[in-house]
Amino acid sequence: MPVFLLLIVGACETVQQAQITEFKRSGELRILLMPPDVELATLTAGGVLEPNAEWTKAALGYITPSIREEMRSANIKIVEFSPPAERGPISEDELQIVKVHGVVGQSILVHQFAQNLSLPSKKGTFDWSLGPKVRMLRNRLNADYALFVFMRDSYATAGRAALIFFGAMFGVGIPGGAQIGFTSLVDLRTGNIVWFNRLARAAGDLRTAEPARETVKALLTNFPK
Repeated sequence: MPVFLLLIVGACETVQQAQITEFKRSGELRILLMPPDVELATLTAGGVLEPNAEWTKAALGYITPSIREEMRSANIKIVEFSPPAERGPISEDELQIVKVHGVVGQSILVHQFAQNLSLPSKKGTFDWSLGPKVRMLRNRLNADYALFVFMRDSYATAGRAALIFFGAMFGVGIPGGAQIGFTSLVDLRTGNIVWFNRLARAAGDLRTAEPARETVKALLTNFPK
């Protein structure tokens, strides 16, 4: 995700859009935690994002347990994603759902939050969906909702940091690394995104445990109760 999106969506760290603010609980609430779509990268002096596999692996190791901990404290049952054994770590259809979430979420960032870029068809409402295909997750894994996480985190190289420093000396603002991401709660009966939280800031760190937990708390700000 381009760093310039941080400028498009504004400086505020977290902002939510929601169709629900609390759950109607008639029994045990089961939320499926989908495999997070996370990538960490270095931001070079030339403004190029270079993915770092080691950092990304570390971040995934912190994010998923932190989400479980947050849901447990809210008395919400987390259903662990487990793909059909014969299909490897994730089936093609389910991987496609994760990819669709990333595309839809980025559209929400631009058209729901950015000024003057709203879609006339939405008429000022929050009305977004991943489509009925998500019902396969409900049927296979017996969950009411699915929680999706999309996160892109970048860190300036020494060369980029030097460029930022000298740019500031001459009054030129040059962006550094940034955390840009979103979480979505999807109703598995309809495919509708019923809660969405955007995180955009020039701070945070997913490479170590404590800062990663803080990021997860930010991603789940005002999660339905």
